[in-house]
Amino acid sequence: MSIQIGNHQIGIHSPPFVIAEMSGNHNGSLERALAIVDAVADAGAQAVKLQTYTADTMTLDIAAREFIIDEPTSLWAGRTLYDLYREAHTPWAWHAPIFERARARGLVAFSTPFDSTAVDFLESLDVPCYKIASFENVDLPLIRKVAATGKPLIISTGLATLAEIGEAVAAAREAGCRELVLLKCTSAYPASPADSNLRTIPHLRAAFGCEVGLSDHTIGIGAALAAIALGATVIEKHVTLCRADGGVDSAFSLEPHELRLLVQESERARLALGEVRYGPTADEVGSLRFRRSLYVVRDIRKGEVLTPENVRAIRPGFGLAPRYLEQVLGRRAAQDIQAGTALRWELVA
Repeated sequence: MSIQIGNHQIGIHSPPFVIAEMSGNHNGSLERALAIVDAVADAGAQAVKLQTYTADTMTLDIAAREFIIDEPTSLWAGRTLYDLYREAHTPWAWHAPIFERARARGLVAFSTPFDSTAVDFLESLDVPCYKIASFENVDLPLIRKVAATGKPLIISTGLATLAEIGEAVAAAREAGCRELVLLKCTSAYPASPADSNLRTIPHLRAAFGCEVGLSDHTIGIGAALAAIALGATVIEKHVTLCRADGGVDSAFSLEPHELRLLVQESERARLALGEVRYGPTADEVGSLRFRRSLYVVRDIRKGEVLTPENVRAIRPGFGLAPRYLEQVLGRRAAQDIQAGTALRWELVA
């Protein structure tokens, strides 16, 4: 089971597909957005992702009631939804130059559409795949429209119950999606590692028979590496040039050097998983010599009894295995044996 996005094979036998989410970290500057693309490429990630919406396609310009973020712990407490989305959105006119820069740097470039007009726009730019955000995973008409393009589809599962994920997957597959990735996601910003529940990842794979990954909003890269150990083949992290520069998502975004570390360590984690195997690997065979084995530690005359004083288990490992010590002790030497000789059966009478 694996899928293809751009030139990248996604599956347990391939390097993790690392997606750098730009979101609003361009801070309203196309020049900064292009610099983020370059930083992502330099860090070795495979993809860069945008979000395609406008404030008007997301919500209403109302500064009252439920249109104000009133959670005191939110990064955006006190702001209106409209104002937040107006600041964070990526102007549609920027998409083409950002995608062009990304492709020139060898990156897969795609986006998350938030309504049907965004899908139509992204189709005009011939994106290679799509992402459905957690808050939209219950928008079945949107999922069907994206799936009907026939392109690979990545769906974040934040907030969703198992039944809701099942509905989203069914809608995608019924509409034509053949290459699907589900991302475990905790829709809190930043997310607590304790709320990540990464053991859900193998359950998602088993339940829906598709590739799985992590859309991670925790601080750092620890959760992402743990996800690789649990079978994640896709990792998505928000990325900025410098958290100190501020921005709507900067607090839980990686800086370029951290992204580079994530790319390197996630591949090491994947390689380290290996397979179920016992016994020495090819690289370990040479180390067998450093095991203990039975050696003659004092000169022994022919016919002399082998005792703990003249036979011991020491390094290196060219003699009989230590498990034979009790069988050897009390028997006699078949010939004169010099100290430092690896004990072999033909030396024992």
